[in-house]
Amino acid sequence: MKAIGYYDRLPISDKQALVEAQLPQPEATGRDVLVKVNAISVNPVDFKIRQNVAPADETLKVLGWDAVGEVIACGDAVSTFAPGDTVFYAGDLNRQGSNAQYQLVDERLIAHKPASLSDAEAAALPLTSLTAWELLFEHLEVGKDEDSSPATLLITGASGGVGSIMIQLAKLLTNATVIATASRPQTQAWVKTLGADYVVDHIQDLVSQIRQAGFEYVTHVASLTHTQDYLDDYVELLKPMGKLGLTDDPDYLDAMKLKSKSLSLHWEFMFTRSMFTTDDMQQQHHILQQVAQLIDEKKLRTTVGQNLGKISAENLREAHRILESGQSVGKLVLEGF
Repeated sequence: MKAIGYYDRLPISDKQALVEAQLPQPEATGRDVLVKVNAISVNPVDFKIRQNVAPADETLKVLGWDAVGEVIACGDAVSTFAPGDTVFYAGDLNRQGSNAQYQLVDERLIAHKPASLSDAEAAALPLTSLTAWELLFEHLEVGKDEDSSPATLLITGASGGVGSIMIQLAKLLTNATVIATASRPQTQAWVKTLGADYVVDHIQDLVSQIRQAGFEYVTHVASLTHTQDYLDDYVELLKPMGKLGLTDDPDYLDAMKLKSKSLSLHWEFMFTRSMFTTDDMQQQHHILQQVAQLIDEKKLRTTVGQNLGKISAENLREAHRILESGQSVGKLVLEGF
């Protein structure tokens, strides 16, 4: 089968940073399904892995943690899916990724694709939807019912893939007031279309802008980028007993700053369940099922920003280049080999 990956950690400007190769087609056993990949999307985790993780034993390391495809074979312990099903998923960091014609995935990590979306549109959803859902509801515990205490949610870096889903989920399923940060006219317009109640510029002073908008405190912060740069602002803005959740990788974070207000700190890493085969790994299947239902009910929208064409080394290098520049809006997708 054709696969795209890397043998050496190289800058994305180098044509050898991502290359095409032929690999044996894997076989499904146990709880794995074998998926024929139709469409993928590219996430920051792809280029972070490429930059920092050397392939083992000089073998091709295949990236990709968002895909839509057709189940063509099932292991003997699979009970939820059958050949012919079209599924979407984010997969498992411990295994070869979706930038290949065929991929093995544990059935507990996948769900049936939203019927109302094309393969490329659906491929934009899994990783960001899982991350947004887990951070919003499992870590920050923003209430889903009308009787929940009113929440004010600040989302920093809201125009990216995770923020684009989180805004929608918060407005659709909670009573939260959403304050989204975005720094360019294009990204500010984007988060407004997704339902943000207020938009502030994270290049400017966050505290003064939020206070000028009429908020002394926020109850929850979803920090999706540059957490260490904004930590002091978060501590000042968060209401006592408030919650701070993050997804990025700060070099250093002084948690003692949270003590006086009894603020809680939550890290969201979507791959934890698959990486450690947790007892509740099946929860990712259930989350994706709910996301698919909300999509098909026209309550949630896909967050495709740009379709870069076929799944090829050249197009994947371009996707990595765009993401590394920090200038993407929405998700980058590719379709077909």
